[in-house]
Amino acid sequence: MDKRVVLILALVVAFTGIVMVVTAHSRANNIVDLSMAQPSGMQQAANPAAPPPEFPEPQKGSLAPDFSLKNLSDGKDVRLSSLRGKAVLVNFWATWCEPCKVEMPSLVDLQKKYGPQGLQIVGVAMDDADDKEITTFAHKMGVNYLVLRGTEKIGDLYGGIDHLPMTYYLDRSGKVVDETLGMAGEATFEEAIKRALAQGN
Repeated sequence: MDKRVVLILALVVAFTGIVMVVTAHSRANNIVDLSMAQPSGMQQAANPAAPPPEFPEPQKGSLAPDFSLKNLSDGKDVRLSSLRGKAVLVNFWATWCEPCKVEMPSLVDLQKKYGPQGLQIVGVAMDDADDKEITTFAHKMGVNYLVLRGTEKIGDLYGGIDHLPMTYYLDRSGKVVDETLGMAGEATFEEAIKRALAQGN
């Protein structure tokens, strides 16, 4: 009987240790550090030895850097400033980024919920995959918002995107209201979206 108790206690301790390791690992996986894990071409942008980006990261209250990128659904260019009057959530992501995949369903739901109130979500794919692969992936994920083809130059405009996902929230006048580094839950997205929708009218 004593041996059984000892065995059970040992199993409980071992299980607790495993849970703690998995929890710590999952927290670490909320964000992808591009200087550590990168499939190919984007490594240059994330190289710690590379010179700092020419442009600093946008600050809250400042106008978000403007850009024009190809819309992968129709091939036409979309300029960020053309979305003024709407609250815009700019989400930098990639097809190989696991935390990006996890948060995508929340973005889909929020576009449905707040699109009629003036929200436009913009997914900027910082990816080496070709356009067709990115489009197919987005379709499989049920993406209902703009998916644009990102470039290293655009990443530099935003201070150098060295972690994914990275999300900026812009008010109706195009100013940065907030940002999220790493994977965000739906409640975090929603709170920032509400602030963005309420400002810049």
